[in-house]
Amino acid sequence: MNRFTRVSRRTFLTAVGAAVGGCRGEKKRLIGVIAEGRTHLFWQTVHAGAVAASQERGVEIQWNAPASESDLTGQIQMVDAMINRRVDAIALCPGDVNAMVAVVERAVAQKIPVIIFDTGIATESYSSWVATDNYAGGQMGAERMAEILNGRGKVAVVAVRPGAASSVAREAGFEETINARFPKIEIVDKRFGNADFAQSLAVSENILTAHPGLDGIFASNESSSVGAMQALKSRKGTRAKMVGFDWSPNLIEELQSGLIDSLVVQNPFKIGYESVIAAADVLEGKPVKKINKLPARLIRKEDLEKQDVKALIHPDLKRWLG
Repeated sequence: MNRFTRVSRRTFLTAVGAAVGGCRGEKKRLIGVIAEGRTHLFWQTVHAGAVAASQERGVEIQWNAPASESDLTGQIQMVDAMINRRVDAIALCPGDVNAMVAVVERAVAQKIPVIIFDTGIATESYSSWVATDNYAGGQMGAERMAEILNGRGKVAVVAVRPGAASSVAREAGFEETINARFPKIEIVDKRFGNADFAQSLAVSENILTAHPGLDGIFASNESSSVGAMQALKSRKGTRAKMVGFDWSPNLIEELQSGLIDSLVVQNPFKIGYESVIAAADVLEGKPVKKINKLPARLIRKEDLEKQDVKALIHPDLKRWLG
């Protein structure tokens, strides 16, 4: 072998080694993102925020969610699949505060850090929890209800479902604030729509039938708000005023029409964004907040033309989700 051949061979091997090393160095971290559901606009917007963060931080995400928010078995299987795939981190919105504990602790035991988002969980094993300050959002709804009812009247709650920590906190914030600060307002009924549009409509109609003189309705998530709104729309002449939680195009339309008095809204894009940012920070060894609470906002008809509100309720989903 002559000198030229030896040098060429050495150069070739060096180049190959560098290329292989470069490919390894460029391999993106994979973060599994599992929401509680997929049908509501809220979850689609969380997904968009997660995609935006992944592009900013140079990581990949694998998104998944059960079709029904009550499908806890399906969600557990999704987390197990992420663990078996050996993703680098998991961001999870637990479908139930207790049912998801074992699978989260299993992921952490296998050195896969977990970020919890939106709703809480009954373990401290997670690295960070990113969520709306839901209790404060419920308080905000109670204060608005008291304002529009002049501090007196009968109200009902269209709730989501037991065990859904985020909406349970909203309902507690509303109920405890009414009971503590507005003694002339009576909560006369509370029924669960189980995160289902049709069931939320049915229980809202039952509430209105049982309490024909009802003064107000508080609904604690998108499906509950849509169900309550549809029930009120079908009951011409009812005097009940509605304060809802979350937003969707048809809820905004009825806020504009005056059927809905106001909506307590979250920033789901920011929830998805901050969750993936936290996961990327953990993987890079950076400090993260154990609890990252994001403020809710009350919007009324007159707020709809404000630029920050427009940006909040009209997210550019097509840009991020295609």
